[in-house]
Amino acid sequence: MHTVLRRPDFRLLFGALLASMTAESILLLALAIWVKDLTGSDRMAAAVIFAVVAPRVLAPLVGWVVDRYRRRPFFLTANLVTATLLTPLLTVRDAGDVWIVYLVGALYGLSSIALGAALSGLLRTLLPLGLLAEANAALQTVRQSLRLGGPLVGAALYAVAGGWALTVVGVTGFVTAAAVVGLLRVAEPTRPRRLARSLTELGAGLRHLGTEPTLRRALLGYGVASLVIGFSEALLFAYVERGLGRPPAFVGVLFSVQGVGGLVGALLSPAVVRRFGEVGALAAGVALFGTAALTLAYPDLWLAVAALLLAGASLPLSWVGLHTLVQRRTEPGLLGRTTAATEALVSGPQAISIGTGAVLVAVFDYRLLFALVGVVMLAAGAYLWRARRFATVPVPVRPVVPSPRRPRPGPRPAPRVDGGVVASTRRDG
Repeated sequence: MHTVLRRPDFRLLFGALLASMTAESILLLALAIWVKDLTGSDRMAAAVIFAVVAPRVLAPLVGWVVDRYRRRPFFLTANLVTATLLTPLLTVRDAGDVWIVYLVGALYGLSSIALGAALSGLLRTLLPLGLLAEANAALQTVRQSLRLGGPLVGAALYAVAGGWALTVVGVTGFVTAAAVVGLLRVAEPTRPRRLARSLTELGAGLRHLGTEPTLRRALLGYGVASLVIGFSEALLFAYVERGLGRPPAFVGVLFSVQGVGGLVGALLSPAVVRRFGEVGALAAGVALFGTAALTLAYPDLWLAVAALLLAGASLPLSWVGLHTLVQRRTEPGLLGRTTAATEALVSGPQAISIGTGAVLVAVFDYRLLFALVGVVMLAAGAYLWRARRFATVPVPVRPVVPSPRRPRPGPRPAPRVDGGVVASTRRDG
């Protein structure tokens, strides 16, 4: 990743994202804690996360809006809008104001889709294709690092200073990101190609994912994996309580271990992409998670540590592989809609699997469900690994036109007269 970080333009963008991702990591879990404190209800606290995730069904519409504007100005404005959306949290006082938290969460969910789609296009504009994997890995390294301490800092900040402090931190992070992006200079077209106001353009990203062979296979394989990957959210609590015989709070320890694995996976992902390609990195990530799930089918503390390290490493590998693939195989003018459509197709099945896992764990043995997750994900990983051969796109070769042969020195042909050629004459010596 040192290559991409040596570029001044990317370092500026990296600094902006560091500010906004820090605010995000501190804010989201703390909002759920805030609602729990105000209402005393676990269900209402969990609904905060749902409020943030639910707007992803509108991702194709958000992507269509993103593609209508230049990337840098849109990304800067979206950060400022996100900061403004957080300010109503300053008015929350008691349980009667909880609806404000839900509204802000939903609006923040929409803005995060827009920020992600604009960022993908901005990276494509800013960097050569060969550096996209390194750039995505650098951003994942920051994200995984913040997962280790960000939620704890947010919870501690709320406990000490209250919700207003969370709001101030969030607003400051996004305003800082906008200010830094304002210093960035990017060569972009003055005005992107005007999009028709029709459902045809709205669904262009989905159509591209369905018609581009490599993207179609990658989304199919990862979509199957996403149908079961969310089971682990509920299964891990059953594993800790029934298998390891420890209190539910011990899940936090395992999540910290997973965060360490995520950091390692983010650091290794550029090398994996270079060696095996984007689809190969995606396949490796899915297979690693499947291996971790099979390991968790047998309750043992040291096996749990190894499994959570594998599961953590798998997530950035999959993310970097998939997003780099989308960026490389999508024309810049379509990238906003395609990135947003990818987000919807991935997060939708994951959300469904989280709810399904919560129901199934009450009926079936958690060990059986972990084994099911492992088998399905290893099968999806094998499918993706075989799909690597479709990822090689031949470099378009310009047809070679032979250059005209130079005439040999000698008498020049006479000019055409009345459609004919007058024979050249020689001087008699």
